[in-house]
Amino acid sequence: MTSRKIVAIGGGENGRLKNGERLPYETGPMDQEIVRLTGKEHPNFLMLVHSLPLEYQEWYFQTMKDIYNGRYGCECKDLKSNELTDLERVKELVDWADIIYEWWWDTLNMIKLWKETWFDEILRKAWESWKVMCGLSAWANCRFKKCSSDSLKIMYWPDQPLIWADCLWFLNWLYVPHADEPGREENVKELLEKEQDEIWLLFSNCAALEIVDDEYRLITSSEALNHGLEKAFWKKTYRKNGEYIEEELEESPEFKKLSELYKKL
Repeated sequence: MTSRKIVAIGGGENGRLKNGERLPYETGPMDQEIVRLTGKEHPNFLMLVHSLPLEYQEWYFQTMKDIYNGRYGCECKDLKSNELTDLERVKELVDWADIIYEWWWDTLNMIKLWKETWFDEILRKAWESWKVMCGLSAWANCRFKKCSSDSLKIMYWPDQPLIWADCLWFLNWLYVPHADEPGREENVKELLEKEQDEIWLLFSNCAALEIVDDEYRLITSSEALNHGLEKAFWKKTYRKNGEYIEEELEESPEFKKLSELYKKL
């Protein structure tokens, strides 16, 4: 029996080296759960870094290989963006993978690339089988109906506004990663003026949403203090009778019905 599995991470560091310093390993609880979801002792890990230029993709793959092979014993391979037109290689690697992990960065260009190469359809079929689909920030954005995106800041200049972007619609919510960062919640309030019937899910750094079939639970990392947070958080926001409503979701070791996320107070 197959099941649909997603781990969408709002943000966080993975212990990479930056300017000669080792950053905190904040995504540990999420990585452990991703491996557990495969049901295998040594699962196959496929890395995608398609939101970044080709020259950076190998470096980020090696960073994640250090984690998933070095810490968790996974066999690791990557699929680079310039290989997406090689359908034989794409099919071989996707079929091989137990885990498909996408890196963060530029949501708009990543979705554009996937649609141009039909890779979005391949990912959907992988999701509909037993594979664990996972990643943080831009990747998490892609799985939802719409998202709050900083792609304009990445592509043009930091003073560009946050925007909402159409995504791949695996999940029928609007998603906000890095919700603890300045401007994110204000952006959602503005968008809710236009999208009155929608429900937004806001995830801070060090927080993740895990979905298995029609159930979900929330995962946090204790490293949230690195972001000035007492704890990582998730929020559900929407408008009801013209009023802006914000519900803080609670972490639970138990899975809950996904339909609960569609409910309004």
